Parts: sequence; C-alpha cells; structure tokens
Amino acid sequence: MPKKPTTTKILSREQRRDLDIEIGFLEGVVRRDPQYEEALQILGDDYTARGRVSEGLHVDEQLAQLRPEDPLVFYNLACSYALIKEYEKAVQTLDHAMDLGYRDFNWLSRDEDLKELRKHPLFKPVRERIKKLKKPSKK
Repeated sequence: MPKKPTTTKILSREQRRDLDIEIGFLEGVVRRDPQYEEALQILGDDYTARGRVSEGLHVDEQLAQLRPEDPLVFYNLACSYALIKEYEKAVQTLDHAMDLGYRDFNWLSRDEDLKELRKHPLFKPVRERIKKLKKPSKK
C-alpha cells in the first residue's frame, strides 16, 4: 500500500481536474462497496493530495477498521492526525504503527505530513523509541 502524497505539493489545474474526476469516480465505487480497500486507499490518497485532509482522515479511519494489523495503514492515519494538528492522536497512532512493525524511519524523518509533529514536544518519545528500535539487538 503506497504512502499518501503530501498536501504541500502544488498541483496544476490539470492535475486538480484529474484528481477531482478520480475522486468522483472512487466515491461512487466506495458507495457501492464500502469495504473495497484498494479504492479506499486511493480515495484517501487523492483527498489528501487535493487538500481535503478531513475527508482523507475519515478514509484512513475506515481503513484502520478494515486492516487492524497493517502498520502502513496506521502510519497513514498518524499522518492524517498530524495534518489536522491532532498531535497527541498522531503520536499514539505512530506508536501503534511501530507496535505493528512499521520501520521505515528514514521516510518518517522526512515525510512532509509529519513536519510539524516532529517539531512538537510530544514527538520526543517517538524519537527515543526510534533510536532504540534502530539499535541492533545483542545476541
């Protein structure tokens, strides 16, 4: 499952139009089949890319219910919380994503969706946990 695009990318008029068409199509698909995970994932990504972050969050919450063991789903949910400045929920959800096995710390350290969260004091325990998880275990 791909990482959703950041909302800070400036889209051309044509890209916005294409996204709007795709969103309309996917909304229809999801209305007919609310558990169609691939359609939900693309729809959530498109909402976020279009700057419709609250709608993207709603889709991420649906995906978290459908895929409760998927670390990337919870990573994306944490990004959505961070984008709406729900930093406590974002940190809790990132922690859960790591519990489930999320380990792409290189991406996490540069993901624009988490830029403001990384500056927040609540992120310090996440940073500490990442350091611990990066250390090779002694056998």
